[in-house]
Amino acid sequence: MTMASFTRPFIRVAAAVMLSLSAAGCANTPDGQDGAGISDPIEPVNRIIFGFNDAADTILLRPAAEVYVAVAPDPVREAVHSFIRNLVSPLVIANNLLQGDLEGAQVATGRMLTNTILGVGGLFDVASVAGMKDEEEDFGQTLGVWGLGSGPYVVLPLFGPSSVRDATGLAVDTVADPLRVWAYANDSKNVLYVRTGVSAIDRRSQVLKQVDDLKRNSLDYYAAVRSLYAQQRRAQINDNKTDAAPEFPVFGN
Repeated sequence: MTMASFTRPFIRVAAAVMLSLSAAGCANTPDGQDGAGISDPIEPVNRIIFGFNDAADTILLRPAAEVYVAVAPDPVREAVHSFIRNLVSPLVIANNLLQGDLEGAQVATGRMLTNTILGVGGLFDVASVAGMKDEEEDFGQTLGVWGLGSGPYVVLPLFGPSSVRDATGLAVDTVADPLRVWAYANDSKNVLYVRTGVSAIDRRSQVLKQVDDLKRNSLDYYAAVRSLYAQQRRAQINDNKTDAAPEFPVFGN
């Protein structure tokens, strides 16, 4: 386990609790925006989908993540996480380039080559040990860097909190995903299903306590998630990612 991945959950716990306390009482203002400045004009519909996602998480994803943590030792889970992250490296590189972040693209390329060659296909995160930080980049962030506003807040079935801009970005990243292109070209869609399932369990296993803390400390869990999502995305777009907000249960990669 790398030092970065070892410490990240603890940082997230502390940050999530602090942010959840500030967001717990968050409610929509008369102009339809919450305290974080995100518009939610279809809140009743979003709350229904949010409830469905929460139920799916409670019934399926959270128990699966708990079993995963119980049976898989830390090195195995770390290898799975590193391998999945390495698979999306081409998208990270492409989005860095589209954002004009040449340094970010250079680091992401170095990470992919290092982990693929020295890390046995990405099973070992050698790049982090060498000081190459792993940063998530997606097309939603790229659109934000280009100056496109988030648009209304939406909750996607199974994928969780998003916005019109980020949902569009998710669709573009999905279509451009190299593994998806390969799987469809070789009639190997089962590979995508396996990755989606493993990725969802992996991500959920990393935020078990954080999500529990957020639920426990929120007067309105929906509003707290909405506010934290908006803050997290702004930080990512501004390349000021502090891991301040927990990720939320999703079934997609």
